[in-house]
Amino acid sequence: MSICYDKLWKLAIDKNLNKTQLRDCAGITSATLARLSKNQGVSLEALERICIALECNIGEIIEFKKRGEINEK
Repeated sequence: MSICYDKLWKLAIDKNLNKTQLRDCAGITSATLARLSKNQGVSLEALERICIALECNIGEIIEFKKRGEINEK
C-alpha cells in the first residue's frame, strides 16, 4: 500500500490555497511539503496541523492505494 495525498491537493484548491499558502497557514516546513508532494510519509503532527488549518478530518486529505494505482513522483 502507498500513501496518496491527492485529496489534500484537491481540498487545498477548493479552498483557493496554493502549496505555499497551505504550508504557511498549516505551519509545516518546506521539507514536509516536499514529502507530501512526493506522496511520502510525514508525521502525524504535520497531518494534524494541516487538518486544523483546512478544518477537515484526516480521511479527507490522505488515502492508501495499492502500488501502481498512484503516480509516484
